[in-house]
Amino acid sequence: MIIQTGMRTDIPAFYSKWLINRIKAGFVLVRNPYNPAQVTRYSLSPKVVDLMVFCTKNPAPMLPYMDYLKSYGQYWFVTITPYGKDIEPNVPDKGKVMENFKRLSDIVGVDSMGWRYDPIFVDTRHPVEWHISQFENMAKTLSGYTKSCVISFIDIYKKVERNFPEVGEVFQKDRLTIGKAFIEIAGKYGMIIRPCAEGNDLEAYGADCSGCMTVKIFETALHAHLNVPKRGKNQRNGACACLLGTDIGEYDTCGHLCRYCYANANSALVKKNMKKHNPESPFLIGNIDPDMVVYNANQFSWIDGQLRLEF
Repeated sequence: MIIQTGMRTDIPAFYSKWLINRIKAGFVLVRNPYNPAQVTRYSLSPKVVDLMVFCTKNPAPMLPYMDYLKSYGQYWFVTITPYGKDIEPNVPDKGKVMENFKRLSDIVGVDSMGWRYDPIFVDTRHPVEWHISQFENMAKTLSGYTKSCVISFIDIYKKVERNFPEVGEVFQKDRLTIGKAFIEIAGKYGMIIRPCAEGNDLEAYGADCSGCMTVKIFETALHAHLNVPKRGKNQRNGACACLLGTDIGEYDTCGHLCRYCYANANSALVKKNMKKHNPESPFLIGNIDPDMVVYNANQFSWIDGQLRLEF
């Protein structure tokens, strides 16, 4: 099965010690985000966890612990955008993030690395031409350390609307201009563009619109084939073909406080929740209640174990 660590928060950046403690303990407890009284216990044994997927803006805190991850297949999405502190107030210097991207790629291998340049929004300070110029600079730096870049244009969720009211949707003309330019630049530096839940408009220009967390991508990282049960293909919406896995994070806990974030309601709640974090707890936030009912997840390996020449 697949354990996902980054759809609700940034565990490598803020909770790496906690994750390593959970790996040592062999399990993690996760509240249902829509029904906190419902708690599931997931084994973190490599016998049943085939792959850990990380989504982060700062992999540096996890780098000293990489030996603890050797028993797992890994896939890393590292989001690196050129926005400043006014948009991403607590994201480290992007030059340092790119250097750590390279270090991580050297450890886990290029097939286990994906760069995310998202979300893309356009305004007077961040026009189309600026995005294209910045993307080329970053692609040149990351060339040889990843084979793909995931892009997406900003979605105005309710939380985004509240925390970033001045941002607007990106017009179709600008989407195509940016997309086509990114595809050409990426190709020059040995990468393919994968739009995230953006439909197939860029496919004709060379983008891979099949998804950014697909079975094929994860099989390539594992160098093995996966027999994924139908219930494992938990897609977010009709435009998404991704295999998301089981997320062990919690919403409203990411300290980056990016203004476009869909996972944080507001900064005050995030700061309050982060104070509840205990690296020794089986939960990311808070501790176990003696009266709590915990359900054991039904877990098993999806790797079929058959050797195939293409891997």
